[in-house]
Amino acid sequence: MKKALLIVDLQHDFLPGGSLAVAEGDAVIPFVSDLMNKKGRYELIVATQDWHPPGHGSFASAHQGAKPFDLGELNGLEQVFWPDHCVQGQDGARSHPDIMQPLISITETGQRTVIIKKGQHLEVDSYTAFFDNARRHDTGLHRALQSYEISAVDVVGLAFDYCVKFTALDAASLGYATTVLLQGTRSVDPTTVETTTAELEAAGVCCR
Repeated sequence: MKKALLIVDLQHDFLPGGSLAVAEGDAVIPFVSDLMNKKGRYELIVATQDWHPPGHGSFASAHQGAKPFDLGELNGLEQVFWPDHCVQGQDGARSHPDIMQPLISITETGQRTVIIKKGQHLEVDSYTAFFDNARRHDTGLHRALQSYEISAVDVVGLAFDYCVKFTALDAASLGYATTVLLQGTRSVDPTTVETTTAELEAAGVCCR
């Protein structure tokens, strides 16, 4: 069984000090870095990045009167309006150096790696690493996994109750044996960990 590691959105804006910081988000980085350096464990290592254009429709600043974390609608879909985050080319969109530098190093030694950018379409958000939320566009991740004959994925990164969850749900629905490694993720809302875990396990995702 060929396995891939999916590292979801370990970017500056989701880490302490960022515009949409996940509490203790930086605590997962040593664990994830260690996984990346386990030679032979993964056929493919994938790092995803939220990669929004300026003025993205998911930003509260793009909607008159909206405040960060208000619940609204974006092109017919329920949408949390977020603080501006992970804007293309800005420092907040960069992956943490303790993820990016090992990614570069292991690529140079022959490890297969892929970077997937998501959330690039102005009028729709993208929580999952596979598609936008409206399922109008795919990111190319499924094709990349297929090209390397991947049949199982381990998922880590930020945040457990949003992009990690939806990435894992899509991976399972696409037929991959999917595991979320809980030591490698944190939630925007820590009170949702149990319900998120239950939702994932009900969909056939292993959480351990």
